[in-house]
Amino acid sequence: MTIAPEAGTKTVPVPSQSTYQTRVADYWNAEENPVNLELGKIDDLYHHHYGIGHADRSVLDEPDPGLRSERITAELHRLEHAQAELLATHLGPLTPTDRVFDAGCGRGGGSVVAHLRYGCRADGVTLSAKQAQFANEQARKRGIDDRVSYHCRNMLDTGLPSGEFAASWNNESTMYVELDLLFAEHSRLLRRGGRYAVITGCYNDTYGRASREVSLINAHYICDIHPRSAYFRAMARNRLVPVHVEDLTEATIPYWELRREAEHLVTGIEDTFLTAYKNGSFQYLLIAADRV
Repeated sequence: MTIAPEAGTKTVPVPSQSTYQTRVADYWNAEENPVNLELGKIDDLYHHHYGIGHADRSVLDEPDPGLRSERITAELHRLEHAQAELLATHLGPLTPTDRVFDAGCGRGGGSVVAHLRYGCRADGVTLSAKQAQFANEQARKRGIDDRVSYHCRNMLDTGLPSGEFAASWNNESTMYVELDLLFAEHSRLLRRGGRYAVITGCYNDTYGRASREVSLINAHYICDIHPRSAYFRAMARNRLVPVHVEDLTEATIPYWELRREAEHLVTGIEDTFLTAYKNGSFQYLLIAADRV
């Protein structure tokens, strides 16, 4: 199987796990979840990840049902945007002459955040042709499509030029791939001294094997959550040296507690996340690493 290229680009072969990757692409091509789409409509920044920080729970006290839904949606989006901004702060310092890579870009919000912060050129990659088309349209609407572009390709084998990127990242997308293959590609793309950052859910090795809750999350999203230790082992094997590690578990719990109350946005997985975070079997982790 191959990913169909954009005009003027080469065809990029999908690595050996193409059957699974096809399922992932099918899932995201069909996905129309309000928790992703409704939040993005607020400011045309579509984030496919979760939020961090203190949640303003006063939005739940709004007596008007329609306004209550709007206020909850806006608050969840604010928390998700705070997460994207946090990740972006760990990519720098960058300049407008730099190029960055967004692996598993979804509908493109992270690339836009990085561009708006640094003025840099950004390339996003997703297996979903539908997501890439949507994200490119958003870039055109913003007038930044000459600096921010999205490609329907495999993040494990992008076909992008080696050593040309000052920074790269994954935001909640590493659970769809083998870490050694992923970090090898990031290491290839990054210039020496370039920065890689990841925010991800991972299961806690000290808890033991993956918990029941982690297994339910895997089934819900058709993914395979890695243990925390696997990130550091795979980075070491691929010339990525951690310079900052931050446990965001406590910081993300308020987001999930608020989302559980959003009747118009719930997906049914909210209690599972909260149980996993609170029983210690699941962690929300930020790692920033330098390419040596």
